[in-house]
Amino acid sequence: MSTGVDERSTGAAPAGPRTVLAASLIGTTVEWYDFFLYATAAGLVFPALFFPAGGDEVIGTLLAFGTFAVGFVARPVGGVIFGHIGDRLGRKRTLVATMVMMGVATALIGLLPSYAAIGVAAPLLLVLLRVLQGIAVGGEWGGAVLLAVENAPPGRRGLYGSVPQIGLGLGLALGTGVFALLGQVLDPETFLSIGWRIAFLISVVLVGVGLVVRLKVLETSEFRELHASGATASVPVVEVFRTRAHRRGVGTGMLARWAEGAAFNTWGVFVITYATATVRMDKTTILLAVTGGALLMAALTPFAGRLADRYGRRRIFGIGAAGFGLTVVPSFLAVQSGIPWLAASAIVAQLGVFYAAMTGTESALFAELFDTGVRYTGMSLVYQGSGIWASGLTPVFLTALLAFGGGDPWWAAGYLVLTAVISLVAVAVMPRYIGWRPEWARTDPW
Repeated sequence: MSTGVDERSTGAAPAGPRTVLAASLIGTTVEWYDFFLYATAAGLVFPALFFPAGGDEVIGTLLAFGTFAVGFVARPVGGVIFGHIGDRLGRKRTLVATMVMMGVATALIGLLPSYAAIGVAAPLLLVLLRVLQGIAVGGEWGGAVLLAVENAPPGRRGLYGSVPQIGLGLGLALGTGVFALLGQVLDPETFLSIGWRIAFLISVVLVGVGLVVRLKVLETSEFRELHASGATASVPVVEVFRTRAHRRGVGTGMLARWAEGAAFNTWGVFVITYATATVRMDKTTILLAVTGGALLMAALTPFAGRLADRYGRRRIFGIGAAGFGLTVVPSFLAVQSGIPWLAASAIVAQLGVFYAAMTGTESALFAELFDTGVRYTGMSLVYQGSGIWASGLTPVFLTALLAFGGGDPWWAAGYLVLTAVISLVAVAVMPRYIGWRPEWARTDPW
């Protein structure tokens, strides 16, 4: 059977650290740009174009965010499918397939006729394409992270694992930045009819660049060793749940990720609709604030990864979760004030500081919960499984809680504080060292 490791027989030299990290970073940036471009459009464009809902703005927004959540429901499917391929045949080939799938789905969304043009077929096709996006990104994350972590030298897996996470911030910044730019240079009618589509079609160019870089990278060193020993798992997802330690790793990992997923989708997605539709702030101001927060996140994410190498993964992740929970209420007060600089400061701090501490740490944290033979599948189950409620449903939950509270955000804030508490408890009881090698304990604090 052909595997990704066969590339070594061609005589190609293994890619250096810079190429490996560039391949993981560029790929995740493109995929997250595509994935969260949908989130921005769901808050600003899709309610009017695909979910008119008889003029009811709240219902239209809930429906649009509902299709946003569909992508997260599909992500575990992609995680299992591509995790199986990645644990059986290698990490690299999955990363090429997921990027192509994501690029095609995103470009087709940009070409999709509206509800006014083709009726109910429009939202149905939108949901189908969102499912394909979810499957693609569900398989992408684990492979991109392992491409970095499994090629990292001892004592630097936190730093290496944080590099593909930078793509999350860059992808969000690109998505919101492109929308903000198009909103500035185009009048509202042109933006609603054509402008938003340009942002989706840009994906074709970005995917092409990402593929060129990824095709230069060989398989990870750890998987090559596993494959050479003949110890690859027959059905990785079954192997994950057969072992008690791995089952515990999946459970605690999912709960630990709750605050991280909720934080990003509150301050990177929900806040756009809340600030513009409820507080009536200027759309461009909020988009630029989210873009600024995403850029700061991208800058501080590797710093968090390096701190995790020095002080421990759980400690740095916990600091991020605690900071998020403690500042939720002040941050909502800042946005509710309607004062541009105050609201922007809250958004930037949440995304750029507290979220960065969590996302910059979790790659190494979750990778070390699983043995090499099931690591792709196990990590994907943790990240994508928790993504259903922790990430995808967060804007839906918060919109519903906002309506329940009559427009006041305190029920929503209470929910977010609860997610921080749950994550802190989960990190505290998380199993240690499952996927570690003995020599790692001398260089990598837990």
